[in-house]
Amino acid sequence: MAHAALAGRVVLVTGIGREGQVGEAVATALADAGAAIVAVDLLSDAVDARVAALHARGARADGHPCDLTSESAVQALAQTVASSHGGRLDALVHLAGGFAMSSVADSTLALWQKQLALNLTTAALTARAFLPLLRAAQGAFVFFGSAAALPGASVTNMAPYVTAKSGVLTLMRAIADEERTTGVRANALAPTSIRTAANEKSMGSDARYVEREEVARVVVWLCSDASKPVTGQVIALG
Repeated sequence: MAHAALAGRVVLVTGIGREGQVGEAVATALADAGAAIVAVDLLSDAVDARVAALHARGARADGHPCDLTSESAVQALAQTVASSHGGRLDALVHLAGGFAMSSVADSTLALWQKQLALNLTTAALTARAFLPLLRAAQGAFVFFGSAAALPGASVTNMAPYVTAKSGVLTLMRAIADEERTTGVRANALAPTSIRTAANEKSMGSDARYVEREEVARVVVWLCSDASKPVTGQVIALG
């Protein structure tokens, strides 16, 4: 392991994703920092692949497929994780979400509902279900917003997505304010386009990207004691 900033810690990562996506780099960096990873994704094959890859590099990891838009499924997941990890969790990195382009005029109710469900509902349900475990450890939430949700950014043809991500940033600030007395911290990253396999396929390899490894380094820092005084902050990347 490169260092042990998270030795003995347990970190849950939602939206763990497939090879070449952000979750792969984030989970690997957290594991290399000494954390045991709880991998969560809607797709069981994505969970299994990430857990197998982490085991292959000597890391501790377990995986759980879960529909994070379902309140009952998220509550059941929290109970399972609590039973497996002594009723506490040191950090939760919420990567789960989805993206779609659409103008306001051409958008549909179904599109709005899907973007809000994938990005905001998943974040709210996950945060609420796992707060008791984070309180027990005085742990950290790391949410993912978007650079498009920052003041002055262009939101052309992205209104449903950016509205949902703006909600995630508001959720993060609310948790940071409400949990100051419990020791739970909450922060968010707001990256521009990240170099992932999916983005390179749609945007080409020469577009301007934030590298996955850069994102992962910031996540590790936010989960570590080095960032202990930091809460309620949005960190722009790119």
